[in-house]
Amino acid sequence: MQIRISWPGGQTTATLGETRTSRALVGALPITSTARTWGQEVYFATPVPAALEADARQVVQPGTVAFWTEGDALALPYGPTPISHGEECRLASPCNVLGRLDGDPEVLATVRDGDPVRVERVGG
Repeated sequence: MQIRISWPGGQTTATLGETRTSRALVGALPITSTARTWGQEVYFATPVPAALEADARQVVQPGTVAFWTEGDALALPYGPTPISHGEECRLASPCNVLGRLDGDPEVLATVRDGDPVRVERVGG
């Protein structure tokens, strides 16, 4: 499953694996939301509620597409957050891992706090 995430300063695509949360998210698309930034992470609320999955992780690689169940939000880290140790991507709490961005995660640096964000399925 591939999704496109777009905001006024750019866009990226991501490939999602087959998980309960990713299927629920794709089923709710298209969605629009408001971007929030936290260190080098972009996150935004979705209308999708989800439970924590067994393989949820707090420390992930840059470009991971994660779902923060405590906020029903997509979390897109591209570098350290305020609670990171060194250069790691440490999310606020364990999150469901949905997939990865297809390109350079640094493109997320162009997202500004408060930007409108749209998420849609690629290819129908």
